[in-house]
Amino acid sequence: MSIINTKIKPFSNTAFKAGQFIELTEKDVEGKWSVFFFYPADFTFVCPTELGDVADHYDEFQKLGVDIYSVSTDTHFTHKAWHGSSETIGKINYAMIGDPTGALTRNFDIMREAQGLADRGTFIVDPEGIIQAVEITAEGIGRDASDLLRKVKAAQYVASHPGEVCPAKWKEGEATLAPSLDLVGKI
Repeated sequence: MSIINTKIKPFSNTAFKAGQFIELTEKDVEGKWSVFFFYPADFTFVCPTELGDVADHYDEFQKLGVDIYSVSTDTHFTHKAWHGSSETIGKINYAMIGDPTGALTRNFDIMREAQGLADRGTFIVDPEGIIQAVEITAEGIGRDASDLLRKVKAAQYVASHPGEVCPAKWKEGEATLAPSLDLVGKI
């Protein structure tokens, strides 16, 4: 069952951010755009390339008012250890949420139960806590932060421009579409 256009479920998790452990709940994401970026495990192979890519674009996300939350079923202690031992992970300034019970991962319906690991899932959440976009990839397929940034911009544009939609490969400043009976069969 799709979770697009559903409200995120309540959660309470500890995260590592800016050298500290912080507590996060669904209340902390209300009122702003958020990206939940799930990945299988710390100290792995594809995961650090993805997290590093998001870190490289973090300032751009922040300019758009978007908070980033990476999530794995590791603990917040493991996130701190990884942050301190990897040059790539050491540049992360966003919250790294620990989910050792898997509750948050199950809330987003991407737990691989047999392994106790999250799938590679990306969720764009609007300020009301509604999931606007989802991307899930297989274990060996890394995601692209520049495309995630494009999708966030499209979601924000559509939210602030009722009656307009963003076509494939839309980029900020390009033409959008206004769905209507007159447009049917003309594209």
